[in-house]
Amino acid sequence: MDANVLHKSIKSPEWWRTAVIYQIYPRSFADGNGDGIGDLVGTTARLESLASLGIDAIWFSPFFKSPQKDAGYDVADYKTIDPLFGTNEEFYDLWAKAKSLGLRIIVDVVPNHSSDQHELFQAALKAAPGSAEREMYIFRDGQGAKGEIPPNNWESVFGGNAWTRIQEPDGTLGQWYLHIFDSSQPDFNWENPKVREFFEGVLSFWLDKGVDGFRIDVAHGLVKQVGLPDVQGAATHVTGEEDQATEHPFWGQEGVHEIIRGWRELLNKYDDRAMCAEAWVLPLSRMAKWVRPDEYHQTFNFGYLETPWDRAALEKVVTESLHEFGKVGAPSTWVLSNHDTIRHTSKYGSPSIPMHGMGIGPDSEQPDEALGLRKARAASAFMLGLPGGAYVYQGEELGLPEHTMLEGKYRQDPTYFRTNGEKVGRDGCRVPLPWEANGGASFGFNTTGKSWLPAPESFKRYARDQQEGVPGSTLELYKRLIKERKQFHLGSGEFRFAPEYSSDSTLGYINNGVLVLSNFGPDSVNLPAGKLLVTTQHDLTVEGVLEHDQTVWIKL
Repeated sequence: MDANVLHKSIKSPEWWRTAVIYQIYPRSFADGNGDGIGDLVGTTARLESLASLGIDAIWFSPFFKSPQKDAGYDVADYKTIDPLFGTNEEFYDLWAKAKSLGLRIIVDVVPNHSSDQHELFQAALKAAPGSAEREMYIFRDGQGAKGEIPPNNWESVFGGNAWTRIQEPDGTLGQWYLHIFDSSQPDFNWENPKVREFFEGVLSFWLDKGVDGFRIDVAHGLVKQVGLPDVQGAATHVTGEEDQATEHPFWGQEGVHEIIRGWRELLNKYDDRAMCAEAWVLPLSRMAKWVRPDEYHQTFNFGYLETPWDRAALEKVVTESLHEFGKVGAPSTWVLSNHDTIRHTSKYGSPSIPMHGMGIGPDSEQPDEALGLRKARAASAFMLGLPGGAYVYQGEELGLPEHTMLEGKYRQDPTYFRTNGEKVGRDGCRVPLPWEANGGASFGFNTTGKSWLPAPESFKRYARDQQEGVPGSTLELYKRLIKERKQFHLGSGEFRFAPEYSSDSTLGYINNGVLVLSNFGPDSVNLPAGKLLVTTQHDLTVEGVLEHDQTVWIKL
């Protein structure tokens, strides 16, 4: 085998090794009843549109019963669809239609914490300290003469203290409970076998209903260091990566892996199911521990997501990804945007990329929308040619930018409120999709014009009906990329970088005989000979030349 080959060709791979998976954020995808919030009926009506895109599976962000303090990531009932989105029966209807269209369904499970409205936490509040009910969560006595000081110095990812003190049933101030996120999201106590039993029941329930797998939220959390010591030298952040020399007491603890192995054993009892971890751990050599053969099937490649549109940086992260994941027999995944991050269209057009969770607001330096879209299209074409699995966040196939001018009065992200607006948060990437340019105030999201987050006027020109069938549109680009990806089996292909086609300003790789070449600029470059499969250039009449911040696929 060529020593330069970073990924060997795989014959008849499992579906999850090569799948293009589309993330639906349910409240913002399609609204069937006109109340301004997306739902399952609206989504079901739009499934043909997703099938025409060529994707393999849909991952749904949480749609379980919830007070919606954190957009559904605060779950009050893991087995019931929230009435905001519909009913369990409507989910089964959606599942059946998706199956008929050849689409798999992945659901989001949130095991680090529940809603404070969950019956288990409500029972814990009513029970005494040290009771079996309290042992389902992490309750501790406070420090100080009267227990008035939190048990340790941990801070919430959303800002502020990670501990909240409760009033005991007798009316006195009592213990504190841990919430790594919002105070309405108490952390489960994963040292308790009863918690493990509970979640095995949740997974089994949905597996028995036919779902194809799970995305596991905060997969590097769950287990906290024994004794809950103070954080030393590492800032509280969702990645917990700022100081790798110091073990973080609630990110990436070794005990997590025992839990994962139990889940993998459960999934192995079913045919063809898969789990993907949201494991914000770096470097990638450490992240790969989450996808060893008896653990998760995939993990999101956040190292790749956070890589800028830069030739050297991309070559480095792709090399590292294929090497580290390959060592444990797992596929790498590739992702550019999701519901927690700035849309890559805006990220690539920004003079500087804000820290994770900060967002881009009206007071920020605004992105160059045209440049961002140009780079985003090129980056998408670069990504979709890579071997492994790929994730597409709803709206990126339209080239949607972040809503950067959203007023504070509309914002709903807890990050915005817990930091008093210092961080504008994630609402900007969660604005409902525009389906029809002339579809009223919500651009076809529904028929009433209502919308839980208002869309900017600029979304009109990104509407799906303005791109359908239009040569050079971002929508048609994605369709073509996914079609050619499947035709040439790029998800399972033999991959190597192609220095013979690269330069200081270009980066090329060859996957199953297809050359993917990106030009990072500033000058145009001549194209090598071969059959042109896909180009990100809007002007399809340009022949023989690849302009700056463009990508092309050529069959050699």
